[in-house]
This record gives sequence, C-alpha cells and structure tokens, in this order.
Amino acid sequence: MSYEFEFGEVFAYWPELVAGAAHTLVLSTLAMAIGMVVAVLGALAKTSGPAWLRWLVDAYIELIRNTPFLIQIFVIFFGLPSIGLRLEPDSAALLALVVNVGAYGIEIIRAGIESIDGGQIEAGKSLGMKPLQIFRYVVLKPAIQAIYPSLTSQFILLMLNSSVCSAIAASELTAAAGDIQSRNFRSFEVYLVVTGIYFILSCLLWGAFAGIEHAFLRRPSRR
Repeated sequence: MSYEFEFGEVFAYWPELVAGAAHTLVLSTLAMAIGMVVAVLGALAKTSGPAWLRWLVDAYIELIRNTPFLIQIFVIFFGLPSIGLRLEPDSAALLALVVNVGAYGIEIIRAGIESIDGGQIEAGKSLGMKPLQIFRYVVLKPAIQAIYPSLTSQFILLMLNSSVCSAIAASELTAAAGDIQSRNFRSFEVYLVVTGIYFILSCLLWGAFAGIEHAFLRRPSRR
C-alpha cells in the first residue's frame, strides 16, 4: 500500500495556520500573565497567610495538579452553564489555562521566595536600605534568577497544553488544523505540519527566554 504525500493541500491554508499560531501565542501569553498574578497572590497567602487561607490554597493546588487538564476545561465549559455561567470557547479556554498555570505557579514562586536567605534581608536593613530598596535589590532579582528556568518551562508547557482547548472549539492552532483536515482529508500531512509549527514556536520561545536571561538575569562571574 503506497501513500502519496500532498503537503501542498496543507500549505494552501497557510493563512489559517498562521492565524492559529498567533491565537495560540496570544492565548498562552494572556493566560500566563493572569496566571502569574494568581500565583503571586497564592504564594503570598501560602507563605504568610492565616492557616485557613493556606489550607484553601493547598486544596486548590492539589485539586488542579491531580486532575487532567481536559477535565478541567470540560468542567468550566460544560459544567458552569448548569449554574448559570456560560462562557464562550475562547473565554473558557483562557480561564481553564489561568486556573491550571496558577496552581503550578504558586509552588514555583513560593520556592523562589523561600530561597532568599533571611540574613541577606537583615544585611540590607543594617545598611539603612528602605523596604522597597530591599525588595528591589535584595529579594526580587535573586528570586527571579532562582525561578526563571521553571517559569519559562511552565510557559512552554502552557503553550503546548493550549492545544487541548481545541476540544471546546477555542481559536488556536490545533483547532485550525482540525478545520483544515475536515476540508482536505489529509490528516497525516496536516498534523505533521502542525507538529512542526509547535516545535518552531517552542524553539523560538526558548531562544527568546534565553536572550532575556542573558541580558537581564546573568549572575555576576566569580574570580
């Protein structure tokens, strides 16, 4: 049995592929930005909040980290309408991604906060630094340096996981691939091309993150 590859029938829909890739990046970026706000608030609550709030944050983290992302999307998109809250596919996808990345981000940021040696903060106080100066020069950069690799990895995973949002017809790359496949019936070629696009997006993001780290987060060399 022979199979003839017809990639031309896939690339004929290149505007839809480009639009799908752009939607994926926008959706992932928005989810990561909002999710980091959730993560910072959750990390602060977990490290310095009252016991009942720490318990709620822990319950949220364990619930999200121990359930499939697809189920989380279905609960939001198909479950919330039963209590009167109906969301459009793109809004439901964004909410699901935020809820998911927020749970992982809390633990990453908490680790960054706890990695700062208390002695460094005390040294800053002894030098007469103000609280804002201590946060900016003593806490912020070392904490970001500690968690930056984990945050960038989480962003890449978030971008890749956004493909699951095609299950509720959200506007992103995998959904665009499904639409193209339904018209040309070239499943192998379509998804092979989409795999390559995801790979290219991941490599570009890794390169961008590495450049940011090199430019702004380099640790001083020791002699």
